[in-house]
Amino acid sequence: MSSENRVTEVKSVKESGLGYRFISFKTTQIIVLVFGILEVIIGLRIVLKFIGANPDSPIVALIYGITTPFLAPFFGLIGSPRIGGMVLEGSSMFAITIYALIALALEKLIWVIFSRPRDPVVSVTETTTSKHPINPEP
Repeated sequence: MSSENRVTEVKSVKESGLGYRFISFKTTQIIVLVFGILEVIIGLRIVLKFIGANPDSPIVALIYGITTPFLAPFFGLIGSPRIGGMVLEGSSMFAITIYALIALALEKLIWVIFSRPRDPVVSVTETTTSKHPINPEP
């Protein structure tokens, strides 16, 4: 009866903090999406005000209705020059800048909270195998 022993080294690499980085990545994507949509809608409001769009139009009324709560803190901050029915809302342009800075700050805050080192953790497993006949012959 002969037995042969082999030692096999198996390396498995596990990246530390992968779950935290996934959470931070998805959270920052949501932040960028939400603030991006808000800034686009405010941008539409600026364009609609500038071209003198009819505020009684349903789509214009919807955009004004959605953006008014977000722009309320900025109303009266900067003058809005008027020419006929056209208005250049400086406060809305300022609000877009402030909301972009808030989004950037939140993104960096999430990154700081959830970031983990990228160094991989390597574990080495030793396995021993031996060959023995299952049914030895006499």
